[in-house]
Amino acid sequence: MSKNIARYSVTPSTEVVLFGANGNALAYQDPARLILPVADNRFTIAKLSQLGSTVLKHLDKDLQLEDQSLNFVFERQRWLGAVRKLDMMVGTELYVLMVSPENELLEEANALRWQSLLITLLIILVTIPVIWLFARKISRPLRLLAGEANLISRFDFRSPISTRSIIKEVDDLSEAMRLMKTTISKFTELINSLAGERNLDSLLQRINLETMQISGADAALIYLFDEKENKLQPSALHDCRDGLLDSGAVAPICLAEANPLTLATTRKDSSLIRLDHQHSKQLRQLLKLLHSDHGDMIALPLRNREEELIGVLCLLYRHEEDLLNDARISFVQALSGFAAVSLEGRQLILLQKALLNAFIKLLAGAIDSKSPYTGGHCQRVPELTRLLAQAACDSTEPPFADFQLDEHSWEALHIASWLHDCGKVTTPEYVVDKATKLETIHDRIHEIRMRFEVLKKEAEIRCWQNIAEGGNRDLLAALAEECHRLDQDFAFIAACNEGSESIPPEQLQRLQQIAECTWTRTLDDRIGLSWEEKRRKARSPRQPLPCTEKLLADKIEHLIERSSQDRLPQNNPWGFRLQTPKYKYNRGELYNLQVQHGTLTAEERYQINDHIVQTIIMLESLPYPKHLQNVPKIAGCHHEKMDGTGYPRGLTAEPMPLTGRIMAIADIFEALTASDRPYKKPKKLSEALAIMAAMAQQRHIDGDLFRLFIVSGACLAYAREHLQPEQIDGIDMERLFPK
Repeated sequence: MSKNIARYSVTPSTEVVLFGANGNALAYQDPARLILPVADNRFTIAKLSQLGSTVLKHLDKDLQLEDQSLNFVFERQRWLGAVRKLDMMVGTELYVLMVSPENELLEEANALRWQSLLITLLIILVTIPVIWLFARKISRPLRLLAGEANLISRFDFRSPISTRSIIKEVDDLSEAMRLMKTTISKFTELINSLAGERNLDSLLQRINLETMQISGADAALIYLFDEKENKLQPSALHDCRDGLLDSGAVAPICLAEANPLTLATTRKDSSLIRLDHQHSKQLRQLLKLLHSDHGDMIALPLRNREEELIGVLCLLYRHEEDLLNDARISFVQALSGFAAVSLEGRQLILLQKALLNAFIKLLAGAIDSKSPYTGGHCQRVPELTRLLAQAACDSTEPPFADFQLDEHSWEALHIASWLHDCGKVTTPEYVVDKATKLETIHDRIHEIRMRFEVLKKEAEIRCWQNIAEGGNRDLLAALAEECHRLDQDFAFIAACNEGSESIPPEQLQRLQQIAECTWTRTLDDRIGLSWEEKRRKARSPRQPLPCTEKLLADKIEHLIERSSQDRLPQNNPWGFRLQTPKYKYNRGELYNLQVQHGTLTAEERYQINDHIVQTIIMLESLPYPKHLQNVPKIAGCHHEKMDGTGYPRGLTAEPMPLTGRIMAIADIFEALTASDRPYKKPKKLSEALAIMAAMAQQRHIDGDLFRLFIVSGACLAYAREHLQPEQIDGIDMERLFPK
């Protein structure tokens, strides 16, 4: 048994022992250790602890005689084993003990494990590059497509998608992305090309051309719906051979006619129409665009947001191959929807501009109609302004060499020139039209004439009363002399009332002397009046009748008080710097007749000047798009002066835009040469230019612009169009611009 144990030892350090219940070892791999000598030549059987094995000696201490598994650590090494009882014969108890170091038991397993790991590692090292190469080859198209998707997300369509893959699904994805990129790119190009187009005709041409090119059509035509005539009017026409064509080559189509195109306008989706010589004359004309006897047409109704018909987009094809392709039709329908929205937007903008322009001209016409004496002023000033502004744009000489007006600036100048006097709607007509000094709603010279008539009648009555009482008839000569004096005094007052010339001091003194004359009033002057005039009359005591009154009177009721609403504070938000008179109106007769220049009093001149204040307030209250925000500033500068003495803001040259200075010259020249002002004669061309030359020397107007006004020919161009022939008497440049 010991030999068998030794022969089949599991590991070099494995211990296998057969022992009895008394602990005597019966079989062991080294049989010599089983018998131990003792004294007197006797021998004994060795115990487990006596076999010379340290591990068996260690186990012998606590070994229990029963079946058990062993798992312990000895000398820093784990041991595994077991004790098993052998049932061999009755009365005999034998046990087998077997223990082995764990590392020796698992040595082959560990070696196999490390061998497997090594093989696996080698396989991985070999397969990773292969897998990487294959994965890279497979993933490269996906990476490229991901990059293309990123470019598409940034709307970068500069490079086409040409990614190919051996994997069918990836290749299909690449083709789908290519089509998507092309579609989005075409839409974006169309949007960008149409977004900046402001002209409706150009917009129609672009929509037509872009749609034809994108859809691959052989020709394209846009009809616009004319609601008044119930017709489709051709508005844009292209073909791929000759490009832009005259839309007049195609006749309009009445919607009342029954043909495939009119039927297509009733549908929401596109319609496919076969073109041949069996159709009406209008549709047969479309075949000429294809240079063919037959063709096909996709008709796409253009509708606005309210689903109202605004036109039809027609795409013509010589061949039918791809006409029924769902993708193409869907794409073209999407394009037509965008074209309809763009077209509707431009039409709305044009209608709004047309409405604004019509309203502006309506307001200007109303102002001119309100005062027949300034009729045409609001219409002629824009023409003058345009001529001078164009001359400044065309000039290559300083200081206008760098001056140019773009489309937006021209629009702002146009609106400002038409609305430069819109504040006159608030100015009373009798102030604007005041042709004489005593005129209010009527000319009060008639009242004064009647007073002179009364004085003459009173003189006659006194004369004849004296004669009747026995006086000498020589009194008639004195009467005639007094009446002649009264006639001369009235003629003098009437001449003063005209206001054509300034009044020297001696004439002012004569006015005051005449005013001291008296006449007798016998009727109550406080009946038949308005409540407001009665209130003013109540400020002075009532005189008993008959009463004596001065021939020319400045009465308390002639003073019209100014309300707080009619006063502008010094720190007003518009920056107006005006000296406001105490009274709104002073209708004193003597006060008005003593006006030195013209017919307006200081109060009335303030009221006249207030029109520019109201113009600025009105214009600044309007909401403007960004390119029109300078309209109030341009319109509000035409009464300012270069030296800062103008109104209402007292601006100097620097803050004033050049367009505002242009309007100032236009406004002055028109006022001087206008032939429809009853309170003054129109100035001849030479006279008007001489006055303006003096204003330029005094820095009231821009001297450079005034010279350009004459040198450019704008002055003569306006004169030939709007001045009377007798007003055009030549221009003396040496006199206007002395060296």
